[in-house]
Amino acid sequence: MPIKEAFILPHPPLIIPAIGGGQEIKIKKTVEAYEKVAHRIAEIKPDTIVLTTPHSIMYSDYIHISPGRGASGSFKEFGHGQISMHVEYDVDFVQQLSLLAEQSNIPAGTLGEKNKNLDHGAMVPLYFVNKYFNDYKLVRISISGLTYIDHYSFGKLISKVSDESSKNVVFIASGDLSHMLKDEGPYGYREEGPVFDREVTQAMRNGDFLKFMKFDEEFCESAAECGLRSFITMAGSLDGKELKSELLSYEGPFGVGYAVAAYEVTGNDSKRHFDEVYKKEEQSKIENLKKEEDSYVNLARKTLESYVSNHKKIKKTNDLDDELLKNKAGVFVSLKLDGQLRGCIGTIAPTTSCIAEEIIQNAISAGTEDPRFYPVSEEELPRIIYSVDVLGEPEAIQSMEELDPERYGVIVTKGTRRGLLLPNLEGINTPLEQVGIALKKAGISEHESYSMERFEVVRHK
Repeated sequence: MPIKEAFILPHPPLIIPAIGGGQEIKIKKTVEAYEKVAHRIAEIKPDTIVLTTPHSIMYSDYIHISPGRGASGSFKEFGHGQISMHVEYDVDFVQQLSLLAEQSNIPAGTLGEKNKNLDHGAMVPLYFVNKYFNDYKLVRISISGLTYIDHYSFGKLISKVSDESSKNVVFIASGDLSHMLKDEGPYGYREEGPVFDREVTQAMRNGDFLKFMKFDEEFCESAAECGLRSFITMAGSLDGKELKSELLSYEGPFGVGYAVAAYEVTGNDSKRHFDEVYKKEEQSKIENLKKEEDSYVNLARKTLESYVSNHKKIKKTNDLDDELLKNKAGVFVSLKLDGQLRGCIGTIAPTTSCIAEEIIQNAISAGTEDPRFYPVSEEELPRIIYSVDVLGEPEAIQSMEELDPERYGVIVTKGTRRGLLLPNLEGINTPLEQVGIALKKAGISEHESYSMERFEVVRHK
């Protein structure tokens, strides 16, 4: 049977009175909306609740589905171990979903569970549901570092399994919004926080799931959002469906955004295949970029496409610009796929005979050797966006006052440990943030003594 309804729910443990100790009154609208959702789920009487949570095991390249026959959990982490629950998993649904993911070449399944216990991202919504209905089985699913499209596509598989079963299915997308709404909040304030919450709640209200996939990855990181991939998976499960969309509440008094939204399936709508729309728009964008790209970016693109498709490393040719053939410099090649970083490798100082050779070397490395990602596949090549940063000569500096994150990159050094951060990165607004990230990349403690250098870049996009 098709999924009946889907809900977006936040997961602040303090919404539970015993944990909140009166603090929950400050999110009264959220509590009231939660109660409405719990009653609606009880009326549906689902056989299966599919729940996505940002706080289960998370992998960069794999969507984890909780295995086994069931799991237990408590709020011991929040000082209330007496508040506990046990759920049974829908083993058949999990098996079908895992098999379908394998057949569809989507990296998802039940491997790699490190903690069987229920997480609070699952338990907070289920606490309210269980007050009125508990005769259901659960499918608990993590989010991952995979692209928005991957999560949407996985959501479509959830819908397919539901469609082919005789079960009554409800979807819960657990997730908070920005954690950067207030200076006095636990995570502080960034201007991206309120902007993200305003835009994402508007999309929730309108059922505009295409907007979910258009959020820039770096912007979302600056906003410190929690649940977007959870919401996108839900959106995929409602692909092609006509919906009655409701934003039931939004609050953020503690510096973290909490939204409750409901989506009732009322029919089919051929205009709501948002993955197809997104891919068409992205492909059009890439084709326009290709027409405008300069010789630096074009060389990076041709290099990686040749290496991945034909297993051949191209050679520089004499028809390249003189500055590519005669100048030397450190070069970083960055790849993005569906708005998300897909690889970035570079050299601080020149290691080859010219910039062209540096680009060829680092384009291959960015696509095949970045340890954060699996190698780029041939199928991904048409959707990749390239940028090439040519580094100027580094100069030593004595303090952060000599840095400007928009103009200068920074290199930090302690012995053989070195970390570099490029300039003009979205979400990096202060020298302190810039140096802090560079130190982490180098494995240098902020309490150690270290030297700093700054450099300028010419960015080719």
